[in-house]
Amino acid sequence: MRASAIEFRLRMLIQVVIVVLGFWAPWIQGFDLGRRVSLLEWLALELSRAGVLRFTLSAPAVIVMGALIAGLGAVLRVWGTAYLGYGTVHHGQMQAGALMADGPYRYLRNPLYLGGWCMMAAISLLMPPTGALFTMTLVTLFYLRLILGEEAFLEPRLGEPYRQYLLTVPRLFPRLPARLAPAGNKPRWLIALLTEINPIGVFVILAFLSWQYDSELMLKAILVSFGLSLVAKALVPRAPASPAPVP
Repeated sequence: MRASAIEFRLRMLIQVVIVVLGFWAPWIQGFDLGRRVSLLEWLALELSRAGVLRFTLSAPAVIVMGALIAGLGAVLRVWGTAYLGYGTVHHGQMQAGALMADGPYRYLRNPLYLGGWCMMAAISLLMPPTGALFTMTLVTLFYLRLILGEEAFLEPRLGEPYRQYLLTVPRLFPRLPARLAPAGNKPRWLIALLTEINPIGVFVILAFLSWQYDSELMLKAILVSFGLSLVAKALVPRAPASPAPVP
């Protein structure tokens, strides 16, 4: 069930392939599964048909829901990267430095994966419904494999402090209030904002461009956002953060 080292190294490429397949959804034509509509449009129509909301209200409701999910994803990604450090977050290999106990890591162990999942869920609103189901199923399984792989990698290297951290801080669902005191690490907000352009862009696109109901325009904007994020990551120095051990 755990992800291998090669899967971790190629995690961005694997996610890109999953998303491309979700948008492409070749099985729609191959099995005559109907015309292509976005999940956003399908959800709005289904809410209207079920009598939950009129279509004039159901479409804005789905847009707001998508924007909120995308916003949560952007906050978690930026917040987590600001504390963990760009060099650790985007490294090609798993890292086993000192244990982080600041920022979102006081509330849950994997804010970056949860943030990435939220971003993918928001993007899936632009896919055909079956493509969205395909994407979110594979992304969820892949993230769980990555999490289990990282935990297996870190436990023997960080020892008892990490085992106590596993017992204290939940994996994905935040525990409020936090049971860990801040360790005193300082966030690097500017670096985090620059290197997490893509989730920020997805939020902006869902919050503002979606009101034009133009899926093609939003897809182009997401591609631009992804391209800008790659440029930013190439230009940002890869100095890793130096978290302090959990007391």
